[in-house]
Amino acid sequence: MSDRKIYADAKTALEGILKDDMTLMSGGFGLCGIPETLIEAVKDSGVKGLTVISNNAGVDGIGLGILLESKQISTMVSSYVGENKMFAEQYLNGELEVVFTPQGTLSEQIRAGGAGIPAFFTKTGVGTLVAEGKEVRDFDGEDYVMEMGLTADVALVHAYMADKEGNLVFRKTARNFNPMMATAGKVTVVEVEHLVEPGEIDPDHIVVPGVYVQRIVHVPNPVKHIENRTTRPRKQSA
Repeated sequence: MSDRKIYADAKTALEGILKDDMTLMSGGFGLCGIPETLIEAVKDSGVKGLTVISNNAGVDGIGLGILLESKQISTMVSSYVGENKMFAEQYLNGELEVVFTPQGTLSEQIRAGGAGIPAFFTKTGVGTLVAEGKEVRDFDGEDYVMEMGLTADVALVHAYMADKEGNLVFRKTARNFNPMMATAGKVTVVEVEHLVEPGEIDPDHIVVPGVYVQRIVHVPNPVKHIENRTTRPRKQSA
């Protein structure tokens, strides 16, 4: 039974769960920890009208950028999208609806959704456009705006390591939004760099337990893009 969650490739892992007008979550921060192989399989599936919840929208030609190019995304729920020219173009042309969300609020919305919390109150955004149309309530003399928890039909996640039961380990900053999203998808599909047998991961190192994960695809040696490369001159030896 230990192989029941394992799929041969990303296309197979997404079969039967993608449909037009659905909501997807996609992990990652910039290009770090993005489920790039799964995103490519979403593109190849041809589904459209997608609402995508992701901190970023990829960049032109990489990550969610390829779904913007193919115009399969109708709505983005995001915090930072400044590196994607196509995103800006589609938004300004009225082709793409955007729900801009403060980064901490977005993270908590996803965490709350995964924890079964329908809504919460935060000071972030009070008195700004962020609070328009939302309930604002006074707590101890301070105003707080109500934000809704977020869930998705399918969550796409990148993990560094998993066992065949779906217990997940993340590596450094590639952890970012992936753990919260893994808990907030009705179906969670994970692409993983290292796949091991149950019992091979130290229980203290598991970040997301396998109960949240339905499907796994092994993607060894993924390309890890650098969004902005900056360097400085090497000091000359004396």
